[in-house]
Amino acid sequence: MALIVCTGCTPKTEVAPDLIIHNAKVLTVDKDFKVAEAVAIRGDRILDVGANDRILALAGEGTTRYDAGGKMVLPGLMDSHVHAVSSAMFEFDHEVPEMQTIADVLGYVKSRAATLGPDKWVNVSQVFITRLKEQRYPTRAELDDVAPANPVAFRTGPDASLNTMALKLSGIDRNFTVTDGSPCRVEKDAKGDPTGILRQCGPFIKSVSSERVPTEADKLERTKQLFADYNSVGITSIGDGDTEDEELEIFRKLKDSNQLSVRIFSYLHLNSQDPIEKIEERIKKAASDPLHTYNDMLWLRGAKVYLDGGMLTGSAYMLKPWGVSKIYSITDPEYRGMRYIEPDKLAQIMRAALQNQIQLTAHSQGDAAVTTFVDTAERLANEGVDTVKGRPMITHGSFMTEEAILKMAQYGVVANMQPNWLQLDGATLMKHFGEARTAWFQPYRTLFDRNVMVGGGSDHMQKIGSFRSINQYNPFLGMWTTIVRTPRWMDKPFHPEQDLTREEAIRFYTINNAFLLHEEDKKGSLEKGKLADLIIVDRDLLTCPVGDIPQTKVLRTYLGGKLVYEAK
Repeated sequence: MALIVCTGCTPKTEVAPDLIIHNAKVLTVDKDFKVAEAVAIRGDRILDVGANDRILALAGEGTTRYDAGGKMVLPGLMDSHVHAVSSAMFEFDHEVPEMQTIADVLGYVKSRAATLGPDKWVNVSQVFITRLKEQRYPTRAELDDVAPANPVAFRTGPDASLNTMALKLSGIDRNFTVTDGSPCRVEKDAKGDPTGILRQCGPFIKSVSSERVPTEADKLERTKQLFADYNSVGITSIGDGDTEDEELEIFRKLKDSNQLSVRIFSYLHLNSQDPIEKIEERIKKAASDPLHTYNDMLWLRGAKVYLDGGMLTGSAYMLKPWGVSKIYSITDPEYRGMRYIEPDKLAQIMRAALQNQIQLTAHSQGDAAVTTFVDTAERLANEGVDTVKGRPMITHGSFMTEEAILKMAQYGVVANMQPNWLQLDGATLMKHFGEARTAWFQPYRTLFDRNVMVGGGSDHMQKIGSFRSINQYNPFLGMWTTIVRTPRWMDKPFHPEQDLTREEAIRFYTINNAFLLHEEDKKGSLEKGKLADLIIVDRDLLTCPVGDIPQTKVLRTYLGGKLVYEAK
């Protein structure tokens, strides 16, 4: 509703705001990063932002006034890459302990084998070798020793280490070959026998779950619990990074019953190994789904493929060989990782997605994968496809090149990136790759300076709890990491020339992510007419000691003007 303006009088609104938050330090995160004192909200929108006296003058009889006591107010934070439903359900059967050493892994395997009994599969997932003190895979022999009567699959990202029984049950021996063109690599010893290390061979591992099967009601309830925890650390929007059909239905039911407390931008899972006709049909089906029509709570607007393997597991597709490595169990000096999609097919997928108003994102970890993706965007742009409008997105982009970054800026390629990998895995990556090659690991400063739109995510995969999760989804930890770039196990910053400022770190989790999600005109900053998603925190992120940023506590979280979290 427009303001009634007169000369020499206090502005009034035709309808008073429902809520005014005042006596605050309001970071608008607009283009000028203006700081205000108060914000007025009517319905689910921001009515106005400004000085205390002017905003308080808008109040009517029904207006609630909240005195923030000088605390900082920020736009609601966004995580551009999570796996919400699977993360919420991860510990449905039993709590999984943190594993920091090979001994921890083996102890867990032994305990599970004893609990389940002989012949039952013991599955360990997403315990990254870069985060183990020994910085290596558990060996086939070690897994045999603690669970001789059970098949064991230690999965870490797309790669795995299997024991002897698991290899046998999966039919993987010295004569095993892939006949359907799937990107599966079996590492072998000097005698030609499998070592137990498999790269992108998930479909060939015949493991079965021994855990309780959740009902739909269980999934709905635990997903709501996760979203409530997201709210507790200031997250009001997410990009769900690889949504399966069943997971989309969970989101749909929560939306239809008004039980969502975060806004969801969904990237539908595409199996890039399917025939291109099947992939194109799935894209068209997504585009015809009612959820493809814009809705500010749930929007099916993206699709996800996997272009290469894992940076933390030794299968990311690199421009130069990885090098022989005990950490990653690499014995071939010419090995460059694994690319799962040929360039021509990737171009077909990207073209189909963009022509159907679907934003394509590709898991692209290595610099060769990133180069493949941006070269594909360049190819399509030269064919007349509007890639700038379509915003094809790199997911992860751990290693990049300067040339790729320049092309990203030119062709509108955006990226969602995960600072916690720098914090948790930087020491291992430095140990393996060295100073020169790690100069282009998560190059945030260069990306910002070249005007590439990049936003912050966690790749949350498992567990509820922002610090105990894999990966950690606490956005304040992510902000701190981009500012100081000091990994655990290191006593100095990791290429500090790529640091962000505090202001940029805040943009990274707000307006930049809104742009990635095609919603920069609706959220991501506190401006008139935008959605009233905002948080109040216990410290000034611009002036507090930098080391205190990860301990930031959220006092209140509002979604569309409604209080969805308040600290006890």
